[in-house]
Amino acid sequence: MLLDGDAWRSRFERFTVEAWRLETLPQYLMPQEADEFAAFKAGVRIDPQAVSNEYTDRLRRQVAEGRPQGRVHVLTRPLSDYLRFEFSQYYAPHVLAGEQIRILDVTDRPNPLEGVQDFWMFDRSEVVLMNYHPDGRQISREVYEGDLSQFIEYQRIAIAESVPFEEYVKGIDA
Repeated sequence: MLLDGDAWRSRFERFTVEAWRLETLPQYLMPQEADEFAAFKAGVRIDPQAVSNEYTDRLRRQVAEGRPQGRVHVLTRPLSDYLRFEFSQYYAPHVLAGEQIRILDVTDRPNPLEGVQDFWMFDRSEVVLMNYHPDGRQISREVYEGDLSQFIEYQRIAIAESVPFEEYVKGIDA
């Protein structure tokens, strides 16, 4: 089953324990980010502490309700322009709002999640595969129909092998 619109958004309202994502691409080409990304490349920066929007408000509410959201992004250096943008414009304010973001840098080591595609996992009971073209344009979101144990193991590996975002960015000019 493909997810879009309200069916997709409802996953973030109805989970009770945890929403968690694995990200593996060096860029995500999202049309709604085009202007902001262009401004970032032109030198415009935001104050992460001043960000308040629907997403950060939802994160704060979820944390207050005891429903954390987290992710691990698998990457290699040098960081792409998009990753620098994502770190600055999204990850920094999202961490301040309570999202548990971690980085798995596989630049100088084998990737323990090689070949695993992006996905969201809700309450360890539902997985949504995030399907992308190689350049980062989204194709679809698809509910996975099968044994979820492999995704729970991917999450375990990703968390064990990664470091908190704040630790990773120390000394990086993102």
